[in-house]
Amino acid sequence: MAGSSTARPAGVADDRELRLRPTREDDLDYVVATEAAPDAAPFLAPSPREEHAGFLRDPAQRHLIAEAGGARVGFALLRLHPADAAVELRRLAVTDPGRGHGRAMLRAIEATAFHEHGAHRLWLDVKPFNQRARALYRSEGFVEEGVLRDALREPDGRFQSLVVMSLLRPEWAP
Repeated sequence: MAGSSTARPAGVADDRELRLRPTREDDLDYVVATEAAPDAAPFLAPSPREEHAGFLRDPAQRHLIAEAGGARVGFALLRLHPADAAVELRRLAVTDPGRGHGRAMLRAIEATAFHEHGAHRLWLDVKPFNQRARALYRSEGFVEEGVLRDALREPDGRFQSLVVMSLLRPEWAP
């Protein structure tokens, strides 16, 4: 429909175009490079390739590649907490920010958490200065629960606080 408020600007991802698939060993160089990219590195706690390979073998983790139009556009790492009916979003990174892939990935992750894993709670932590990610999470219904003070030691030895955010199944609007 012309003039519809649901129309997307050219070059912005449509949720239906994006799919998540399990990460394979041959994706790990891409994953490590994505974490190290200048647009992503300050906001993540990157892991070496060997650690990502371990995540692939860990039954409590779901390592996922996001693809749109047949190309990799990002990755996500989930940790399952079945005893608590919770899924932790440990990482979400995109290779071309600003095209809507992050939002499309987050929506696919929400569906995965609540449908596939039967979660009651999807939660994450985010660095306080990552305003873009915090705004995205809030726009998707995530609630800021509090701050873990000096919870992460950066490679340079400084401590970094983390903001905990969550989305509960009853709050989720697919």
